[in-house]
Amino acid sequence: MKKVFNPPSVRRPFGHYNHGLLVPPGASLLVTSGQLGIRPDDTIPTDVTGQAELCFEAIKAILEEAEMTFADVIRVSGFVTRREDFADYMAVRDRYTLDPKPVSTLLVVGGFTRPEFLVEVEVTAAKLV
Repeated sequence: MKKVFNPPSVRRPFGHYNHGLLVPPGASLLVTSGQLGIRPDDTIPTDVTGQAELCFEAIKAILEEAEMTFADVIRVSGFVTRREDFADYMAVRDRYTLDPKPVSTLLVVGGFTRPEFLVEVEVTAAKLV
């Protein structure tokens, strides 16, 4: 069972995430590469919501192949190219993540490998074996 840490001496999280999670010994660890909002046919949605949904669907497929679910995700790192996309990205993230909410980092970056990419997401998951 993951233990949540949100000390009263630290400002409450800005959104639906926790400041810390402790994973017990003996858990299997899965780390994903950053996933981009691109379909298998190489088409890319033009909006951050569509791209973020593809990122999280790719992560879901990776989790399933590892016999895990979003309940096992302990960390989400999101990267967007525009500050105004925060809310749309976080709405997608919040639809996929489960309780206890993972820890989360969201950064504004200068860009990705192709200019049409607006968001990239990577996760860390842990599951007791």
